[in-house]
Amino acid sequence: MDFPKFLLGDNTDYPTAIFVIHTEFPRFIINLENDEVEWLEEFDQHDEKELENETENLIKEASEFYDREIARYEED
Repeated sequence: MDFPKFLLGDNTDYPTAIFVIHTEFPRFIINLENDEVEWLEEFDQHDEKELENETENLIKEASEFYDREIARYEED
């Protein structure tokens, strides 16, 4: 099964949180309420260096995805 690169997540146990799930490597969940990131991968030292360089871009993409989705909801 193919998944989109990003998914929105919601949970009533966290009523103010908005989660964006990145489904491609490196998989992660970001809580846009506080920008906390939970990585769903284990990394070795080589991966960590590459990840540090890409993290900022991935978080920016996740935020842009959320903004785009909300704009589409507001259009309806």
